[in-house]
Amino acid sequence: MRHVYFDHANSTPLLPEACAAMLPFLNQEFGNPQSFHRLGETARKAINIAREQVASLIAALPGSIIFTASASESNNLAIKGLVLANRAKGNHIIVSTIEHHSVLEPVKGLRRLGFEFTLLGVDRYGQVDPRELSQAIRPDTILVSIMHANNEIGTIQPLKELIGVCHEKGVLIHSDGTAAVGRIPVNVTELELDAYSFSAQSFYGPKGAGALYLKPKTRILPLIEGGIQEQGRRAGTENVAAIVGMGKAAEICQSRLPAWAEQMQRLAERLYDELPKRVPRLVFNGHPTEHLPGVVSLCVEFVEGEALLLCLDDEGIAAASGSACTARTLKASHVLLAIGLDHALAQSSLLLSLGKDNTSDDVDYFLDRFPPIVERLRQLSPLYARHLKGEDPYAFKTGQGDDDKEN
Repeated sequence: MRHVYFDHANSTPLLPEACAAMLPFLNQEFGNPQSFHRLGETARKAINIAREQVASLIAALPGSIIFTASASESNNLAIKGLVLANRAKGNHIIVSTIEHHSVLEPVKGLRRLGFEFTLLGVDRYGQVDPRELSQAIRPDTILVSIMHANNEIGTIQPLKELIGVCHEKGVLIHSDGTAAVGRIPVNVTELELDAYSFSAQSFYGPKGAGALYLKPKTRILPLIEGGIQEQGRRAGTENVAAIVGMGKAAEICQSRLPAWAEQMQRLAERLYDELPKRVPRLVFNGHPTEHLPGVVSLCVEFVEGEALLLCLDDEGIAAASGSACTARTLKASHVLLAIGLDHALAQSSLLLSLGKDNTSDDVDYFLDRFPPIVERLRQLSPLYARHLKGEDPYAFKTGQGDDDKEN
């Protein structure tokens, strides 16, 4: 059976060069970076090199990089650390409705400490309007967090404009860049961001390695205390092997990204062109032009997304329905609901995220296997049966059951 991997938004395969760089630090180079002997010095130098490599990938200074264990940890550190460090200035936070749960949940949790938050809506393409952001900022607003690009629908935010709005009003802005890094060039210095989160597994590095960029002189309180690591901002013995792997992956990604992005976009355009010709009643999601290369988000009417994934997996095709953090809850994606899709359509979502190693043959294989899967599942669908009879397939549905409305 042929195997096709279209789930790069959730995890990318480890680069051989990154794996090779990690291996010495998994066996013979086992020293603690804080030790003063040779083994400690070797580990310390390796981390410093990785910090330079990771910083270069996003055009930052090495000293502005804080290593973490994941983008989720970076988001938590940014949200909680920046808010608590600036509590004397106010208690109001703004985030968009399509943020990753590692941004939304910490913000909601801060209510227990007396903080307030506003969920800022998006348009049908998933973009935040800078004018609406400006109107939402209050005198007591201390932090705004809006992702650079969305991992489920691929929409890229007008980040430069949003940053300008925040800084004009004297408010810090953090951005989750996990979906963007490894697909588009990122220059945090040019953007003038205050904080930026990302993860190694998004650009062919190891799992268990992430980073938070923090603009120089920006105050932040640590989540993990008890050590001097990462300039006292994240205590605990460093995961040297993972950090080294992240650094090597960053170095390679920076040099090869233009070619990778061109290849991913070319293949994605084939899917956008060919799929509607082969399967009727598809709804594509995301912005038509401000979009990550290689990300195809669609809804297949009258078919459950989970069933699609299982049938595709039987054919050797790995894909996603929503993000990995929400797919197993069997709930409709909060991102798709936020852009205006109803629950039934949102639950029919399919996310195809291509990577640097995908080929035209992979796309051909998918285009060959996908239509009969959809047809088979639709024949089993009561919604599709109602549609064929000329009835409204959703007429019997009442309410959406949205239990996550916050203001």
